[in-house]
Amino acid sequence: SVNNFLMTGPKAYLIYSSSVAAGAQSGIEECKFQFAWDRWNCPERALQLSSHGGLRSANRETAFVHAISSAGVMYTLTRNCSLGDFDNCGCDDSRNGQLGGQGWLWGGCSDNVGFGEAISKQFVDALETGQDARAAMNLHNNEAGRKAVKGTMKRTCKCHGVSGSCTTQTCWLQLPEFREVGTYLKERYHKALKVDLLQGVGNSAASRGAIAETFSSISKKELVHLEDSPDYCLENKTLGLLGTEGRECLKRGKALSKWEKRSCRRLCGDCGLAVEERRAEMVSSCNCKFHWCCAVRCEQCRKRVTKYFCVRKEKRERSAARKLKRKL
Repeated sequence: SVNNFLMTGPKAYLIYSSSVAAGAQSGIEECKFQFAWDRWNCPERALQLSSHGGLRSANRETAFVHAISSAGVMYTLTRNCSLGDFDNCGCDDSRNGQLGGQGWLWGGCSDNVGFGEAISKQFVDALETGQDARAAMNLHNNEAGRKAVKGTMKRTCKCHGVSGSCTTQTCWLQLPEFREVGTYLKERYHKALKVDLLQGVGNSAASRGAIAETFSSISKKELVHLEDSPDYCLENKTLGLLGTEGRECLKRGKALSKWEKRSCRRLCGDCGLAVEERRAEMVSSCNCKFHWCCAVRCEQCRKRVTKYFCVRKEKRERSAARKLKRKL
């Protein structure tokens, strides 16, 4: 899917291709993180962005893939612009000196999201060659991804005044951690809007007008989808769905969120599968020490851990019977 961007992007923008590739990859990684403990866990098959090739479904998962990929490309282009990677791009100082609010002025070096937005739009939206409802959906979700980057920007300020007092402040906008963008879009995913279009909407001028009118009435911040999602419990090779059998889930841990703690019920129990407990030995580096000069030497520590997996109930029963037999 990363190659899709690079092959389709305008030739004049080849200078940005490595940033676009890195941005698309960061979107993929964030998708995998956000859905690690969901039934649909952002499988590789789902990551083709071109509507005429890879993603056959127009459901809310497709919506998220488009939004997070678009956001990743915009985010990386914006960040690399601020780092000075491009000769034709620098800070956004267009508002510097203007009053921003009570007691503060715009100043400093704001991350240039306008640049990142414009270039990412050229690359990502170029993948949509159709004019049907699915293409309109994809373009809408691409835009929602870009809006997510802008909407999560952080205002950072510096105080000015005599003897450290904060009489006035100058403020600028900075990119957040990309994880915040991912979390924001995951929340939008749960609230995604289903667009119901009349059956038989084709590719005529009148149909395209109706489609455009429908999507223009929806906020650009919202994720949209045309189809309901399957439950993702069962394997479906035609759709590239792996099902949840064999998936790991989480049960215990101090740092687990409620969503993670419920993963065994969501992935196993609700899909008619049992939870099987397996003990394993993990080897990791520990007691690392720095030796002059210049090496770090570590010991290998072994730790017994318990992991949980979704299995068919009959398989679990056979496994339990074997364990009981060994004990006897």
